[in-house]
Amino acid sequence: MKKTQAAMVSLALLGAAGAANAQSSVTLYGVLDTALTYVSHSTNANGTGGRVFAMQSGNLSGDRWGLKGQEDLGGGLKALFQLESGYDLGTGRLNQGGREFGRQAFVGLSGNQWGSVTLGRQYDPSVDLVQGLTADNYWGSAFATPGDLDNYDNSLRVSNAVKYVSPVFAGFQFEGIYGFSNLAGTTGQGKTWGGAVAYNNGPLGLAASYLHADNPSAGRSATAWNSPSSDSLTYTVINQGYSSAHSIGIARGAGQYTFGPFTAGASYSFAQYKPDALSTFRTQEKFHVANGFVNFQLTPATLLGLGYTYTHGMGDTNATYHQVSIGADYALSKRTDLYAEGVYQHANGTQRGTDGSASSAQASVSDMGYAAGRNHQEVALIGVRHKF
Repeated sequence: MKKTQAAMVSLALLGAAGAANAQSSVTLYGVLDTALTYVSHSTNANGTGGRVFAMQSGNLSGDRWGLKGQEDLGGGLKALFQLESGYDLGTGRLNQGGREFGRQAFVGLSGNQWGSVTLGRQYDPSVDLVQGLTADNYWGSAFATPGDLDNYDNSLRVSNAVKYVSPVFAGFQFEGIYGFSNLAGTTGQGKTWGGAVAYNNGPLGLAASYLHADNPSAGRSATAWNSPSSDSLTYTVINQGYSSAHSIGIARGAGQYTFGPFTAGASYSFAQYKPDALSTFRTQEKFHVANGFVNFQLTPATLLGLGYTYTHGMGDTNATYHQVSIGADYALSKRTDLYAEGVYQHANGTQRGTDGSASSAQASVSDMGYAAGRNHQEVALIGVRHKF
């Protein structure tokens, strides 16, 4: 295994240095992002909701390294591939469930006239076309939906997937994806599918998407999402009570407009968690999420941001979360920047636990633990990010 990894890295370095011929290329790239973090109340402290001073990685951008390349096959046709590994900079451990290339791993073909078809582990179309118009594109998880219950912060990726990406037609582009369950004798269970369309014209950007993920009956757990084609979105107290859902459907829409030094955007998501006889909840839960943000380019090197997210659950429970986020980013160079962020979140109503019980809603910013017994949480962080 060590020899294989060393050979892959050597290949990437040779490609990046120009060893590949004129018809093909291989690029080594990556992101390193970490920050010193303060969390007012978190179970990550001692299990009772104490204060936390810690190192938190992958804030504005998930830590990663990857290889990507293409080969010109002639006539406008190209072969392409990408392998991307996610990791925690503070500990060096692999993310995405310990997968070697958990962020992306695919191969495919692209044509100038008809677009591209890729096969493997990939982002769903909402990440490709909608996320770029939201605050998450600039500020990461500190501006994202509580619990990422609508995949605003792209916690979910699709495995065993075939994805089509169209060329851009007069500013319009669309994508579609289908993830196979690869389960014998259970056709239709465990699949994931979705699509998105976007329009970009100068300062204006608009996009909409839909994603559907099935949770198969075999091996269903009340505490862990079990789909072979899609990752879990139920990893925080916000929505972990719906890990046993039969299916999840997410509709999203976003718009962004740039005028002078300002960029303003708004988005809306509707996430629906449906139960069946194996679920620990009986009534489908619906989450409505509205988000707005404004960025101000103070100087060519300095970006300031302000965002607000409203999240409301209804159907099974009635938790409501209000979240205000601020951020500042200073570019030391094209590849290195310093940043600072602050988040305040307030929760009220009730939320569902993994054991099926309902309790008072507790605040939880990103994946920084939840404020045990408290309905508010404050987070502050200052960090550095380097891209290569």
